[in-house]
Amino acid sequence: MQDSINHRGSILHAPPGQSEVRDMIAQYLPPARVPRSVRIITDTSDFFRVDYDDVVMLNGLLYLIRNYKREGRFGISDQPKFWVKSAIDLQDGSVKIIKMVYHEKFTSSVGNITFDCFRSPKKEARILTLVKGHQSFMQGYGVEDSVGNVIRVIDLIKGPTIEDYVLTLGDDHEDYFYNHFPLMLQEYTELVKAIKFLHKNGEKHGDIRRDHVFKDAASGDYKWIDFDFNYMHKENMFGYDLFGLGNILAYLTGRGDVTTQELRKADNSIFRSLAPDDLNIIFNNRVVNLKKVYPYIPEVLNIVLMHFSTGAHIFYDNVDQLLQDLDEVRHAISGMSVKKGQVG
Repeated sequence: MQDSINHRGSILHAPPGQSEVRDMIAQYLPPARVPRSVRIITDTSDFFRVDYDDVVMLNGLLYLIRNYKREGRFGISDQPKFWVKSAIDLQDGSVKIIKMVYHEKFTSSVGNITFDCFRSPKKEARILTLVKGHQSFMQGYGVEDSVGNVIRVIDLIKGPTIEDYVLTLGDDHEDYFYNHFPLMLQEYTELVKAIKFLHKNGEKHGDIRRDHVFKDAASGDYKWIDFDFNYMHKENMFGYDLFGLGNILAYLTGRGDVTTQELRKADNSIFRSLAPDDLNIIFNNRVVNLKKVYPYIPEVLNIVLMHFSTGAHIFYDNVDQLLQDLDEVRHAISGMSVKKGQVG
């Protein structure tokens, strides 16, 4: 069979023999874990058939498949993603994420605005090329399998999501807000600037969520992941991304979600003070008028949050508008001198 030239410039016979593949696997697994026979897959169309100990061959490179990945989404914890596999790169032993083609569609609503969302492997591959070397994005590349499926090979990011990390900061919300939130706001601003980079290049993230930001344990950088969702837009191409950014800001400000259910149990007086306009325009049980809950939150920050409330009459049209307001918020917070225990 004709040789193939991989993207690293080396030549690999396609497909290689069993002994050759087993020798490659033996470099990274103990002898007892090396499979006796290896199934080499070049067509990933049926991703359910791509299983543990299979080897996927993409453009002359071999990847030993391990387990499929899971994620939490729409309140569902440990949702299996059978089209996303962890793998060992048999060229250097590094861990990769292999994302195969899976077509999914759903409708999402923001107030009375409806977005038709769908997965686009080609979009994610395109963005991976665009953000190569950018510290605020996951890294990888797109490649076609033997039948033209666009596969994405992603470098694994070791570290917590921003969703989990923020919950470890501070003894309580007051401690967190005065002693940790200023830095988190600075990091969040850099993440917004990264989304601006996409928008300026005519791309959108498509699925901005707090579990789609990882804190890289090696570099300390926060990185966006998962760019394969796209959506049909009518009035504002970037509107859905902007609402996602608002949800993350509310989460970081509140040191987690502040929900009506929790307030009803913890502080019924605050719960009774809430109006429908104080709630998140997408998730109607989440409070965005957080100044009612934490009075020490500066008004300038609360005004930004209220752009993402059910009662909002004016929304952000672009990321530059949000960044301009965030500059004012950072200035206001930098002037705070009150520390935990001194708030009346």
